[in-house]
Amino acid sequence: MQNNSIKKKSIGLIISLVVIIVPWIIIFAINDKITADNLPDGTRNVNFEKDTLSKQADHSKFEVLKQQFTSPEQVTEACLTCHNERQHEIMQTAHWNWDREVTRTDGTKTKIGKRNIVNNYCIATNTNTWKCSSCHIGFGYKDKTFDFKNPSKVDCIVCHDNTNSYEKQPLGSGYPVTKKEVFEGKTLFPPDLNYIAQSVAKPTRNNCGKCHFFGGGGDNVKHGDLSSDLFKPNKQMDVHMDTEGNNMACVACHEADRHKIMGKAYSVSSANEGRMECEKCHSEAPHNNSTLNNHTAKVACQTCHIPVYAKGVATKMRWDWSTAGKLDADGKKINEHDKEGHHTYSSEKGSFEWKTNVEPEYVWFNGTAEHYVYGDVIKDPSKILQMNIFFGDYNDPKAKIVPVKIHRGKQFFDPVNKILIVPHIYGHDSTAYKTGLDWNLSAQVGMKEAGLPYSGKYEPIETEMYWRINHMVAESDKALTCKECHSRNGRLKNLAGFYMPGRDRSILFDIIGVLMISFSVMGVAVHALIRYIKRDCIACE
Repeated sequence: MQNNSIKKKSIGLIISLVVIIVPWIIIFAINDKITADNLPDGTRNVNFEKDTLSKQADHSKFEVLKQQFTSPEQVTEACLTCHNERQHEIMQTAHWNWDREVTRTDGTKTKIGKRNIVNNYCIATNTNTWKCSSCHIGFGYKDKTFDFKNPSKVDCIVCHDNTNSYEKQPLGSGYPVTKKEVFEGKTLFPPDLNYIAQSVAKPTRNNCGKCHFFGGGGDNVKHGDLSSDLFKPNKQMDVHMDTEGNNMACVACHEADRHKIMGKAYSVSSANEGRMECEKCHSEAPHNNSTLNNHTAKVACQTCHIPVYAKGVATKMRWDWSTAGKLDADGKKINEHDKEGHHTYSSEKGSFEWKTNVEPEYVWFNGTAEHYVYGDVIKDPSKILQMNIFFGDYNDPKAKIVPVKIHRGKQFFDPVNKILIVPHIYGHDSTAYKTGLDWNLSAQVGMKEAGLPYSGKYEPIETEMYWRINHMVAESDKALTCKECHSRNGRLKNLAGFYMPGRDRSILFDIIGVLMISFSVMGVAVHALIRYIKRDCIACE
């Protein structure tokens, strides 16, 4: 009788343990299955084909290109003998005009672009145009007197040279050098215009990259995802441009129609038009997994598929102009570098911070933006000034979570007029800050040139500028996993305005949940105990 009692107790205990443990095993199994299902599974390419057409026209056979060119303008004039009317297309583009008409948030229509937007890198073009225009697709754009209607000033070969030998002089207002020169350690040679003119074709990464990879005055300074690493990248650097794989040129995505190129930088463009998105080739349901496809309504492809940017060349993350002007004990300008050779301090420019393999920050974005333009009044100088604002939130049907680089800086504003100062930075005259290290003189000249009032006073203000991350796309198996976002301290921990499983919590509901589980376990245990006691009683009877 006693053995039967022990046997019954053992069986009862086993049943109780099964009742308690099995549900948890099932829960964890389901969770593991969901996690596995949500891992990146590759993407479908539904709308892209490589250009398999034969080589374009052999320009070396055209007689007009065999003449001896003595200036780059002559090359343009020769181009236009066949490609007539193309100059008018160019003159309608932002690449040429450096601005485009937009409607601002207050309803006013104005032109916005590099001509009048202030940034927190080199600040503004203004009196510094002659230096900035080394990346203008024209010749001689040094100041307001430039003739934007002169077709001979269009630089055809800067985009169509396929010899990779054509370079503009960094301080030449868009012209190439006319004699051998050394600039910041790099030797520049006069271009062989005849050889180049006879070797033109569709733009390559070299054409685009010579400007776009070096925005802000150096390699990968501005964008963070556009650097010299992309001239010859491997698959780890960018799965689309991988020279041993897809080997896509910039124009494979950024297609042009009458020289209007798809894609606009959100740092200088407000309207949601002419944008480039991944869905053009990959569709809005690119995965074989439906759970992942459900995310595309609110999560941009880049958010998961670009885990880090600045994978090779470092990008500038902060620029503090307020520290500029210091001299050493001998009264000479100071230049300091880190162990990788990056400028960390310059008397002429201030302090810098650089980073590599940077995790993006994340914002809601619906494709529209606002920018700080010359003369905009700063409402609260005690707060960080947003140089550009990305619009959108969870409730906006057009908004998605996108990755961004946020460049932080400190520059000067007029505390009386409450507007940012547009200084005269570059030049050999004493009023240029780089030469005279005098902010007051620099501000006087720059503000006068911009047609803005200046009180004679200046103070530093913290600024932020957003740059959307679109390049340096990782291989699919290197994309973010679920837990990297769906966790308490995940990548989206600072993105407010919506509830996200795994990240968000309610203390009240957490307590209720714990109590419910605890009471359930206790109930099962008490029930099992009562069963044991009853069985013992029956056995004794």
